[in-house]
Amino acid sequence: MNMSTNESDPFGRNEEVAKLEISVLSLTFVVAVAGNLSVLAAMCKTKKKPSRMHLFMKHLSLADLVVAFFQVLPQLCWKITFRFYGPDFLCRIVKHLQVLGMFASTYMMVMMTVDRYIAICHPLKTLQQPTRRSYVMIGSTWLGSLALSSPQYFIFSLSEIRNGSNVYDCWGHFIEPWGTRAYITWITVGIFLVPVIVLIICYSFICYSIWRNIRCKTRNRACKNGNSSVSSVTTISRAKLRTVKMTFVIVLAYIVCWAPFFTVQMWSVWDKNFHWDDSENTAVTLSALLASLNSCCNPWIYMIFSGHLLQDFTLCFPCRRKIHGNDKKEDSDSSLQKATVLSKIPNRSPVCGLKDLKHSSKSTQLET
Repeated sequence: MNMSTNESDPFGRNEEVAKLEISVLSLTFVVAVAGNLSVLAAMCKTKKKPSRMHLFMKHLSLADLVVAFFQVLPQLCWKITFRFYGPDFLCRIVKHLQVLGMFASTYMMVMMTVDRYIAICHPLKTLQQPTRRSYVMIGSTWLGSLALSSPQYFIFSLSEIRNGSNVYDCWGHFIEPWGTRAYITWITVGIFLVPVIVLIICYSFICYSIWRNIRCKTRNRACKNGNSSVSSVTTISRAKLRTVKMTFVIVLAYIVCWAPFFTVQMWSVWDKNFHWDDSENTAVTLSALLASLNSCCNPWIYMIFSGHLLQDFTLCFPCRRKIHGNDKKEDSDSSLQKATVLSKIPNRSPVCGLKDLKHSSKSTQLET
């Protein structure tokens, strides 16, 4: 630590760790922006009718772009400059947008899972204005995220990191000794624990409905009696199952990326032996970098489970559109040629013999 510390700053940092963080954050930002913009471009180019899942995927990509531009990018600039160089209002806005992206991305994923729960366990409700319900869920997510992240304006400000140090940074001010614990616990509960509990409950019901559907089909029973969730489980289609698998992988990636980060944060405020002077150790650094990778995972998960999106994205490039057009022209020419050849073959019934064929040819000559 002493060998790699910035000697010109009495409140220096580990420069080797900073270089690692800058490299990973730069790569994360590029991949996240490229991936989510590719998904949005593919959705604009697709010729298929947009579904509710496409609507949720579009807004989840927008939320991940908010994370990339207003969380990862400011954090990258912060790591490069080491200190926050900007006015007080910019400090408050950056801190607000950082948490806004986290809330929006998390709860958009939760709403997507709830939509899959309704589609699988209560499919009859999907017939009752499903598009309107989806817009209400998406709009409430954005408004709720905006409200839940607004306390950042009152917590963070540009201030001296220590009285009389004349070194300023964008820091939070908490009531001692419980303020920091309350803040970290509230963020952990609101962004991680509550969503994970809702996701576990939804997927428990989804797995139970799928298991019951398989059991009914195996035993060849008519599962059409009872309540709506029981009578309609046999209508689970492959498309619905594919979207459930995609949502499950998105949720799993979220838990894997964010669980270490929130674990370390809770450990730092509830363990009395933890000192933030050691905050640049390996555990804290790796957990923060792993959390930032979540926005990179989602767009590629979309591409894998929605194969047509990757093909639609390639149509954004002029060379690919030209090749696609030539392929369609060749297919149409070959189909026309086959139709012309087949039209020259006389129609034969499978019960007709050679005599019927000769008779039809003679009758054709007589008619001409």
